[in-house]
Amino acid sequence: MCNFKKLGMLLVAATFLVAMVACSNSGKKKSDKEVKKEVNILYPNWGEGVAFTHLAKVALEAHNYDVEITNLEPGLIYGELSKSNSKGDVFMDAWLPNTHKDYWADYGDKLVKLGESFSGGTTGLVVPSYVTINSIEELNANKDKFDGEIIGIGSGAGIHANTEKAIKEYSLDFEQITSSGPAMVASLEKAIKNKEWIVVTGWKPHYKWANNDLKYLDDPKGIYPTDVCAIVSRRGFEEDMPEAATFFKNFNLKEDELYELMADIKTDGEEAGAQKFYEAHKAMVDGWFN
Repeated sequence: MCNFKKLGMLLVAATFLVAMVACSNSGKKKSDKEVKKEVNILYPNWGEGVAFTHLAKVALEAHNYDVEITNLEPGLIYGELSKSNSKGDVFMDAWLPNTHKDYWADYGDKLVKLGESFSGGTTGLVVPSYVTINSIEELNANKDKFDGEIIGIGSGAGIHANTEKAIKEYSLDFEQITSSGPAMVASLEKAIKNKEWIVVTGWKPHYKWANNDLKYLDDPKGIYPTDVCAIVSRRGFEEDMPEAATFFKNFNLKEDELYELMADIKTDGEEAGAQKFYEAHKAMVDGWFN
């Protein structure tokens, strides 16, 4: 009789424990993505975007995330993140509210702005400091020295559209040459080496400012705006990945920090350079998870 009584008590205790476990797990069901801790960052082939993305990758992987990074044109990035079944999660280099205003008009209602990777973005036409003109309005009078060309980047970039607008508004007898970020920098540095005149589409932050003596041409018509490099995500990302979302909300670099990161990447490569910067600034970067 005593044994049956003990057995009954054990069964009651076991049932109680099962109920407690079930209650403790209720309301805490996580998505498959949260359980796997997978993040896919989409990025364009721009110097600062490459730097932001690889630093985030290194930091997230140090916190046991599986991180995939996907290189796309900016229009494709906005389009992908706006999908209800998006394969991407985050874009760290959205130039808002001005340079990418057309993309935001098309897709912004389906995206979430989490934070700012860099808070002082500027764009414009850039020349080496030895070039003796100081305003966009002086370009036409010196067309031959520039071969009538403005060296630009990809046609999907907001600065490309703004430069087409500048050519029209200032009645410039110039053609914008579409290339890529790295090709633009290569042309710029080749011209500087030979002390030649060149004008390129430029922006801050970008490592070319740390490596060369440059200046913006004055823009009295205000064609080129001031922006932030915003971090945007697909809808639902914050709910699916709250810890990662907190990291992206807090992620922010000052100009000197970003140029240090870019210099490390240029010297050591993308992964190794980002890892080097992370180890040198581990307390700051890890603090973004809090």
